[in-house]
Amino acid sequence: MPGAPASGGPATTGRSTSPAGGFAPSRRPPVPPVPGPASSAGRTLARGPAHSTPPPGAGRTASAGSPGPARERGTGGVPAGSRPAPPGDRTGAGPGTSAGFSPAPGAGTAPPRPAGEPTVPEEDSHPTLLLRVVASRPHPLRVAAVVIALVLGTGLLGGAAAGAWLTGDSAASAARAAFDDSRSLWRDLPVDELFPPELTSEGAGPGGAERRWLRVAVAPDDDCVTAIGPALAEALLPTAGCERAVRASYVDDTVSSVTTVGMVFTEADAEAMEALRASFGTGEGAPLPLTLAAPGTAAEGFGAEQRATWTVRVLTDAPVIVYSVSGFADARVVDSPQPAAEAVAEGQETAVALAGLGHEAMGLADQVERSIRQAAARLTEDHG
Repeated sequence: MPGAPASGGPATTGRSTSPAGGFAPSRRPPVPPVPGPASSAGRTLARGPAHSTPPPGAGRTASAGSPGPARERGTGGVPAGSRPAPPGDRTGAGPGTSAGFSPAPGAGTAPPRPAGEPTVPEEDSHPTLLLRVVASRPHPLRVAAVVIALVLGTGLLGGAAAGAWLTGDSAASAARAAFDDSRSLWRDLPVDELFPPELTSEGAGPGGAERRWLRVAVAPDDDCVTAIGPALAEALLPTAGCERAVRASYVDDTVSSVTTVGMVFTEADAEAMEALRASFGTGEGAPLPLTLAAPGTAAEGFGAEQRATWTVRVLTDAPVIVYSVSGFADARVVDSPQPAAEAVAEGQETAVALAGLGHEAMGLADQVERSIRQAAARLTEDHG
């Protein structure tokens, strides 16, 4: 019958009839809602391709002749599933991802953080290779070289210290040996070296005048008491002892004065000579030495009463005591002898000082002392 539907149900034409009997357009599939911001607890940042559950309707495919992807009204034609989330919805998203989706490899970087917001370390999606600095072990040859250098340096320093100590000890030993050997100079040196036949000295006379002396007598070596007299021996010998004594007499070139000069070689060591010099002083208050009178010479009448001035010197670089005593060559008696150091002082008006006898005694003692010091210095060089 015309207009009656076929049996088996209404025909499927893709269109539906309205109650009024007209045709109505087919309905579009429902638009899926835009996914909201995913919570940090439910988001997983995958290292490979994302396998999250697709949103509803994502698996549908349009049939032939069906409309394209659904558009959300009011979005300007942008597909609903690809519209970017608002800035406020990106709080829980990782770098370069949209909310609710896992980032694909090579995705972009996150937008910059607002100023003043504290920096929070983010989970790195890539494994990090940590490198640890390992100190290199020193080469065995280098260690051996350092040890050898230390040993050699220590040895050199020790050797230098030992050498300095030995050198100092050797020098002290040489000085002691020379000091002891000079004790026998009275017999080792020729008499002309001990007491030269002629002695000169520039500036030794009054006013710096030159002086010249001639030897007129030399006594054989003798014991100290006989040579210098009991009084002076008592002052010197208890500390120094006596090895031997030698003496000689001189006259000046004008034969107006006569002087006996002598040396006492002691048994004392250097320390004892130092102590004797400290206690004895310059010898100004010491007893006068004896004279050496020689018959047939200008010193023939030179005796104890003719002694006018004297000096006694204790040496410390040799075990020797040098002394001298002067008087007038005409054998006049001197009632008040005067020490040589006092007689040569400026302003002295005594007969001894005005006659220059103090200069005679000092000048000859200087010459003999210099001679014996030079001989002792040669001994020190020989032992050095």
